[in-house]
Amino acid sequence: MISIKAKKEIELMKHAGKIAYDLLISMKELMKPGVSTKELDDYAYKYIIERDCTPGFLGYEGFPGSICVSINEVVVHGIPSDKIKLKNGDIVTVDLGVVYKGMHTDTAYTYIVGNTTREKRELVEHTREALYKGLDVIKEGIKLNEVCRNIESVALKHHYAVFRELTGHGVGYDLHEDPYIPNYSNKESEDIVLKSGMTLAIEPMFGLKTKNIWMLEDGWTIETEDKSPSAHFEHTILVTKDGYEIITGE
Repeated sequence: MISIKAKKEIELMKHAGKIAYDLLISMKELMKPGVSTKELDDYAYKYIIERDCTPGFLGYEGFPGSICVSINEVVVHGIPSDKIKLKNGDIVTVDLGVVYKGMHTDTAYTYIVGNTTREKRELVEHTREALYKGLDVIKEGIKLNEVCRNIESVALKHHYAVFRELTGHGVGYDLHEDPYIPNYSNKESEDIVLKSGMTLAIEPMFGLKTKNIWMLEDGWTIETEDKSPSAHFEHTILVTKDGYEIITGE
């Protein structure tokens, strides 16, 4: 059952989404060599709390941070740590949720620290491109698989790996709601028709080489099996009759 949000609920999500967007933009200034991922987490926690919101990730199923910080081969769910520090050439994904009066938003951005390789830079650029290519087709009445297919088309064009186990999702009353939104064409999404008022987290995650991933012993961190880099972008969006609105945007 995919929930349809009321006007008031959407307004609450837009408030949370603007804070999430502004936070990700402000964090660009922190992406420098020597900065620890715990410093990023502390900054995000303070930013969110000072605006009368709640970090959606903190304590979620036991997660210990306010944000996930995933560097290079880490695809998702990197745990902030004083021991992990940014280095020149890293690509760093910050994934975060902001909750306002019970309504959740979810967003992610991959940053480049200093100067990096052409391969990494293009991976970041094309993963971001895939996000907006997926969004381009969204409007009431389309099949969800059109979004999945558009995202996958970018990966196929540039020969990137798509992680089958990691998907986008519905969001709003909870951090994760129905439906699951794979980043590749699939039968299940062909059976789902989008309706105005749905709120979805669209999040392409591409790997430079392998689609194989594994979880580390901490029970959270997921990285590529061959240690090749990955990138990740995400927006929470609202489906409308004629298109969509980005909730985690300006």
